[in-house]
Amino acid sequence: MQRSLRHRMIIRAVATGATVTVEGLCQLTGAAPITVRRDLAELAELGMVRRVRGGATRAELRGSAMPFSVRFESDRARKDALASAVVGLVEDGQSLVLDNGTTCYAVARQLVGRPLTVLALSLHAAAALATRPGVRVVVPGGLVENDTLAFTGHDAVRAVQDTHADLAVLGACSAQPGFGLTSTTYEDAQVKRACLAAAAQRVLVTTADKLARTSTFRFGTPADLTHLVTTDDVADDVVTAFEAEGVAVLAVAAPAAPDAPDAPGD
Repeated sequence: MQRSLRHRMIIRAVATGATVTVEGLCQLTGAAPITVRRDLAELAELGMVRRVRGGATRAELRGSAMPFSVRFESDRARKDALASAVVGLVEDGQSLVLDNGTTCYAVARQLVGRPLTVLALSLHAAAALATRPGVRVVVPGGLVENDTLAFTGHDAVRAVQDTHADLAVLGACSAQPGFGLTSTTYEDAQVKRACLAAAAQRVLVTTADKLARTSTFRFGTPADLTHLVTTDDVADDVVTAFEAEGVAVLAVAAPAAPDAPDAPGD
């Protein structure tokens, strides 16, 4: 079993607050005790579980997102399908602003080697883009979040505001028509709002389930977009609502989502 899938199963097993033993986790994942103990050490360091004698329980801090690597690997096929559609909108020689999150990271991985200039809003994306010659990679500086390695704060906002790009690729925690494009954090919303003002074309890439959700901080409306790239399980009324605002909707055939916890910010 993949390490990311074991981690997801362990986090779900302790989510109720019950203490789960190493032996129980071995039976659940099919992994050896030494592997489970190593997984628990890694998850505890990330603050996702709390180690107790003989096993683990839920971390004291509730509401934390799944680790970046777990979120990316657990739904990788769908993210790769969405990324392929986004990459098809990008022309050689263009300049891009690339948002943070696992789906935008998938986009970065497929842009490697292209003759582009990219302002990358996470170190994950920047590192992927810089693995081969071709892309000119720029990062904004300032504060970097743990695990997601996203740039946040005033420095990131100012770097985006000082940019005039051909295309901005954004993720969203939620984007339900009638409520707007939203994020779970104020800081992320400020960066995304700057992205919408910085580019001639503005592409939102997200799975269809996030088009039926709302979050706290709004950074834009469907009318601020030029393109929506989503999965083909999107509801017809959602497509109609975006198209009514002049947004070109690309519905991508993609594998069904795995049984995984919600991952805001992807």
